[in-house]
Amino acid sequence: MHTYTIMRSLTLLTLLAACSGGKQESGEGNVETILPESSGEVSIMTLERTNFHHELVSNGKLTALQYADLRFESAEPVAAVWVKNGDRVTKGQKLAELETFRLSNRTAQAKDALDRARLDMQDVLIGQGYAPADSAATPAGTMQLARTRSGYDQALAQYQLAAHEEELAVLKAPFDGVVANLFAKPYNMASTQETFCTIIDASRAEASFTVMEGELPLIRKGDRVEVAPFFATADGSVTGTITEINPLVDAGGMVRVKASVDNRGQLFEGMNIRVSVQRSVPGQLVVPKTAVVIRSGKQVAFTLVDGKAYWNYVQTGLENALHYTITEGLEEGSTVITSGNINLAHESAVRVAN
Repeated sequence: MHTYTIMRSLTLLTLLAACSGGKQESGEGNVETILPESSGEVSIMTLERTNFHHELVSNGKLTALQYADLRFESAEPVAAVWVKNGDRVTKGQKLAELETFRLSNRTAQAKDALDRARLDMQDVLIGQGYAPADSAATPAGTMQLARTRSGYDQALAQYQLAAHEEELAVLKAPFDGVVANLFAKPYNMASTQETFCTIIDASRAEASFTVMEGELPLIRKGDRVEVAPFFATADGSVTGTITEINPLVDAGGMVRVKASVDNRGQLFEGMNIRVSVQRSVPGQLVVPKTAVVIRSGKQVAFTLVDGKAYWNYVQTGLENALHYTITEGLEEGSTVITSGNINLAHESAVRVAN
């Protein structure tokens, strides 16, 4: 019985050893299949100092440089409206007109009162021994006395006011532009308090936007800007230049900037816009953004030396949509890997793509 137990134990040990050896060989075969030795394909560039086109993006609003709210001077019924919203008008073009019966009558009465005051003034001058036609020979004091006693100055002011109000019964465009906010209809009473319509010259506009105080060294008057509405494509953008930088930082650490924009008609007054400030900064080490990857929360760029990729911690400075400037970690003349670097490790074997 004892001999049988020993033989049974030896048989089990033999079976376990055989199973263990088979798994080890299988495991070694799998490792060789999963981790083949091969070099990755990469693209490279030679790092040189060049001009960097800095781009600062902000949001803002667009306003027209010429903007006028027009209203009538007299509360009279509207006789005619000759334009509508969106119409392009020229300077001096008639926009609308009031009924002028009362205004014309008031001007005629003021003219009659002025004529009578002129006759009274002449009577005073004759009474003082001066000829009314020879005003140059009349002393200034005597002339002023005659004008005051006759009421000529007051009559003249009343006539000029009446004539001015009659002239303004026809509303005209003060400059070339586009009609907006026109809602009045004929035969309704015009208001002297409310705006009748607005004229906007959209050919020259002003973009108002903010930048952070830390970005002030990166902009200056005269810098080129690109302005586009939020919904527009690249074809919907217009260009301009910075004209004003307000020398005051608000409570939020922002500085107000204005730029003059050449508008081609696709941007409107009050539109929300995206502003891109562009400036060329010389003497920078510039790499594509694809050349910089993140490893353990730090920026890393790989350089190519003798067919191997070498890991370099870097510090980036300025950036735009496509590029970074390198301030630390790389030297001029280095061969920088710009693509194929996502899964690279230090000293990985690589080959350069044709």
